[in-house]
Amino acid sequence: MKAYIVTRILSLIPVLLVVAIVAFFLIHLTPGDPAAVMLGSQATPEEVEQLREQLGLNLPLYEQFANWFFGLLQGDFGWSIYYNKPVLTVFLEHLGPTLSLAVLAQAISMVLAIPMGISAARKRGTKIDQIFMALVMLGMAIPSFLMGLFLMQLFALKLKLFPVAGYEPLSSGLWNHLKFMILPATALGIIQTAIIARMTRSSMLDVLSANFIKTAYAKGVKEKVIVYKHALRNAAIPILTVLGQEFGTLIAGAVVTETVFNLPGIGQLVIHAIEKRDYAVIQGTILLAALSYLLVNLIVDLLYGIVDPRVRFGRK
Repeated sequence: MKAYIVTRILSLIPVLLVVAIVAFFLIHLTPGDPAAVMLGSQATPEEVEQLREQLGLNLPLYEQFANWFFGLLQGDFGWSIYYNKPVLTVFLEHLGPTLSLAVLAQAISMVLAIPMGISAARKRGTKIDQIFMALVMLGMAIPSFLMGLFLMQLFALKLKLFPVAGYEPLSSGLWNHLKFMILPATALGIIQTAIIARMTRSSMLDVLSANFIKTAYAKGVKEKVIVYKHALRNAAIPILTVLGQEFGTLIAGAVVTETVFNLPGIGQLVIHAIEKRDYAVIQGTILLAALSYLLVNLIVDLLYGIVDPRVRFGRK
């Protein structure tokens, strides 16, 4: 187990290296001068050049990358020229809203998706299954921002049950925090529900057609025991995989939903950094988001052995 964990952690290094290289050079090749953006249109060329020298932007790209990369090896993700703080500090300040959104959206999707997928698999070919498939296709087709606007119109503007937009940290109280998070989390959760429910149905159908399930039915085992104890456990690994992937996606890619609901999360951070040409924040955020995604998938891999004891790590 320890050898497997060490191997998986070491395997993250080349992936992060590729992400770092692509993020750095792709951003620096885009048009726009951070020094000119910071100083504004009234700045003279001499002032812009002086600031470029202070920021190290006048150095060759390979030298800028080397300086940034060796800083990463020491835990230094750079300095934000817009926020005037270390990039890691800025990222952690914006991580809270995104993490809350991801956790709540994942909880909503799991509560809805897994029972729906199991019911559809048990009722394969019936009206229930057909309705389920229609809802899944609808859920996958609706963009999260459109779902968010619909929920905002109904529950915030008409019914006035929740605020239209904004954010309150968890430190202000659980309900004060949740009332700002429920609508955006529901908008994202409905999309995730369609994906997870579809995988749950597919995985359960594969297991329910297995011989050991037919044997259990022949022995007179209760259907609930067969479905929830035997079938669901054997179908859990594909479901767990898609849960991990979708949670990682929620952390790294909830930009549009955060913008619609004005949440000060990672998505908003990236948008502001792009507008201000804050290269250090863009590079650091991309790298940290990729690291978060990889760590979520590592945790999912480790959970395989808990969910299914037949999985043995580090053994052939």
